Amino acid sequence: MSVDLFLRRSAEQFPDQAAVYYDHGSTTYRQLDLEVDNLAGGLLGLGLEHQQRVALILGNSLDYARSYFAIVRAGGTVVPINPLYKGEEVKYILNDAEAVFLITIPPFLPLVQSIRGQLPGLKKVIITGGQSDDFVVGFEDLLSRAARPVEAPVSGNDIAACLYTSGTTGRPKGALLSHGNLVFDTEACIARIGFRHEDHHLCVLPMFHSFCQTAAMLCPIATGSSITIHQQFNPDLVLKEISSRGITVFCGVPTMFSAILARLPEADGPGLAGLRLCASGGAPMPVEILNAYQKTYGVTIIEGNGPTETSPVSYANLPELCKAGSVGPPLDGVRVKIVDDNDRELPVGEIGEICIQGPNVMQGYLNQPEATAEAMKGGWFHTGDLGRVDEDGYVYIIDRKKDMLIIGGLNVYPREVEECLYQHPKVAENAVIGINEKLRGEIPAAFIVLKDGVQAEPKEFILYCRKYLANYKCPRAALLVESLPKNATGKIDKKQLREAYAMGLIAAKTGL
Repeated sequence: MSVDLFLRRSAEQFPDQAAVYYDHGSTTYRQLDLEVDNLAGGLLGLGLEHQQRVALILGNSLDYARSYFAIVRAGGTVVPINPLYKGEEVKYILNDAEAVFLITIPPFLPLVQSIRGQLPGLKKVIITGGQSDDFVVGFEDLLSRAARPVEAPVSGNDIAACLYTSGTTGRPKGALLSHGNLVFDTEACIARIGFRHEDHHLCVLPMFHSFCQTAAMLCPIATGSSITIHQQFNPDLVLKEISSRGITVFCGVPTMFSAILARLPEADGPGLAGLRLCASGGAPMPVEILNAYQKTYGVTIIEGNGPTETSPVSYANLPELCKAGSVGPPLDGVRVKIVDDNDRELPVGEIGEICIQGPNVMQGYLNQPEATAEAMKGGWFHTGDLGRVDEDGYVYIIDRKKDMLIIGGLNVYPREVEECLYQHPKVAENAVIGINEKLRGEIPAAFIVLKDGVQAEPKEFILYCRKYLANYKCPRAALLVESLPKNATGKIDKKQLREAYAMGLIAAKTGL
């Protein structure tokens, strides 16, 4: 089965159901399916060949959904690009992916024109709201061309999407996800989390990101649900939409839930009325935030996770049994094991690298056979996450392997320290990283954002940690900051934090 059949099937079963609400309009499943046929036919008419790659630089919009499904329906491969990327970053991905077409909006055209001579494989740029010329094709011109239903020959092994990872260890790598990978993961997520046809989803996660594509786009469309799309996250707008539009499902990252929580009344109120479930991924959810939603508002946040290379969800809590601090057991059909540095499997409860095997695991990295072989040692995808599995099979992500600190020969997991700090009543957000000090070498440093209207001294947070953690785990330096750097999905970006500190843009205040 190909990914676009999710849309085709829902259009047949629920033709008059609202598929997408956007700005001040909406479109039905019948209309969306017709438009996708027109756009897919237009791409084929421009010369798109089987499995050629088409890049997208689009914000959250109906056009993103139209383009995604049109590309895969025409037998092509979607290459989403972060709209925040600059010229060199865009050039690298377009050339590495050998993209033949790019679909984007008018403000990005000057950037593309400025690097056009360095993009030998790019044939056309398709612009929403733009006029056609020798290099540019108007998106609406393709969309308005009546086309017969497009049924390009697509197999489960064909590549549907090439998703570039964030590149924390160098140049981004293009993870190749097949139709089979994405169909499996979508259906497994629906079964695990319990998405329903009657649901109304709110999409504020960036649509170029794998979490959004599977959980907030493919899952709703596969169930014939409605999606309200907003260009970006705004906590006040989220609360308004939940109330006014009858939103029942919200998917987000932990920082989004934290921001929403800060705007909710302390007592029961209408702010979350009607919300049936929330799903969190992309980063570990602080237990304190999970408990606050459950105890105060009766809202359960189902935490799950998985890297882009696994489509991306590999594990998620069961709605009837959510364990705080866990990302849940593997999805049905997915296997997980924990290994040591020698790739030997560890017993239940011991901490090591999380490895994943299953139908959701990527086909490899584009143009990088050595990186693929390293990541897929022994037929298991090595996630780079450190974690453990309990006796019930629930997975606990302790930290990123590269984030682990070694203090006095002992392992320190920053997430454990961050969880401790989140329990402090004055802490809104925090991140713990290792910094180098001349006399003591690498030490844990806590960067803390205070809640609105409170004051504190850095040393009190160091002393607070010493009440609950062994001394070697506690921060030796602390800094109160107005905000923490975040990536496009809203996840705290420790790479940027390290770079800012190393460049002297942040001067940490050494504690006790």
